[in-house]
Amino acid sequence: MIKIKPASAIVQPLLETGQLWRMPEANLRVGLVGRLLVHYKLGKPNAIRTPSSCNSIKTIEAYLKANKAVLAPAQEVHSASK
Repeated sequence: MIKIKPASAIVQPLLETGQLWRMPEANLRVGLVGRLLVHYKLGKPNAIRTPSSCNSIKTIEAYLKANKAVLAPAQEVHSASK
């Protein structure tokens, strides 16, 4: 009998303070991550002002997965914040 290995799932990194998630139509910058809630800014790329929002961690993770968000490299995050 041939053993079949289960397909490995792509693991999404955990939300951490200061992360920048890129999507085709928007960027999500994580402000603070608490036990249950995340403070974040969601706006178009190159936006001057973006409103701050607060939502549950599970909701944000589902949103990022549904919109196929990609975590920006750390050096890009620091240059975008200036």
